[in-house]
Amino acid sequence: MIRKLFPALLALAAACLPLLAQAEDGTLKKIRSSGSITLGVRESSVPLSYLDAAQQPVGYHIEICNRIVDAIKAHLKLPALRVLHQTVTSQNRIPLVTNGTVDLECGSTTNNEARGRQVAFVPTTFVTRVRMAVKKSSGIASLAQLDGKPVATTTGTTSVALMRAHEKGKAVDFKEVYGKDHADSFLMLETDRAVAFVMDDNLLAGLIATSKTPDAYAIVGEALAVEPIAIMFRRDDAELKKLVDTTVATLMKSGEIERFHAKWFQSPIPPRNVNLALPMSDTLKQLIQNPSDAPAEAYNRK
Repeated sequence: MIRKLFPALLALAAACLPLLAQAEDGTLKKIRSSGSITLGVRESSVPLSYLDAAQQPVGYHIEICNRIVDAIKAHLKLPALRVLHQTVTSQNRIPLVTNGTVDLECGSTTNNEARGRQVAFVPTTFVTRVRMAVKKSSGIASLAQLDGKPVATTTGTTSVALMRAHEKGKAVDFKEVYGKDHADSFLMLETDRAVAFVMDDNLLAGLIATSKTPDAYAIVGEALAVEPIAIMFRRDDAELKKLVDTTVATLMKSGEIERFHAKWFQSPIPPRNVNLALPMSDTLKQLIQNPSDAPAEAYNRK
């Protein structure tokens, strides 16, 4: 009887193998094989993703990434899955995702069409406007006042391109100076090597709030663009895409995204217990009702 059953069992096992492979293809297969998942984190993208006083990653997107990790642990039945952290910058974040070093990039990355040809994004979890931080003493309030002046931005970001493309920025001849990360770019403003720092308004608010003299700075000028910010992962990974999309949609439906937003944007946050006092945008409220991974171009077409 056992001899008769053995070939049938082998055939059944062979039939199941393709299904198992399909369920654990790409990143999920890599995670199971290694017993670990690597999150890409930022050092100074307050309050989305940054390091606290103990040099541990914290922030709004870290909270969301941790929930995605919980979903992956449950899906793979690996409760002891190790969670590793890899610091990334604006310049290296996409290469580190595409080459497999980072599995989920939990930073402050804009989802746009160009990046969408290299990586994939979960549904948008934050929406920002690109503006500029200046010292109040400079008297600068618009792009037109930047003519002939040094303007800081962070290497690997889209801010300068947005300035040059903006109707009021086309005739402005400013000098670009680049910081290696957001903290470095803000330092250029702080030490007068630049008269303005152009970046996402939430990141500017975080840097100002945690600076030595918060009252010395202001966020001013025209909004250069509306940008959807999202967690990034490798392209062409249908199984992971389905899992992360479902997880984020569940967080939105349950109200947890609103609680995370209130915690990181409207409450005192580490390390200095400052409150950014940034209310949720109407665009993000709409996205919570109808999750979408549409790129920035869909928000800025005229």
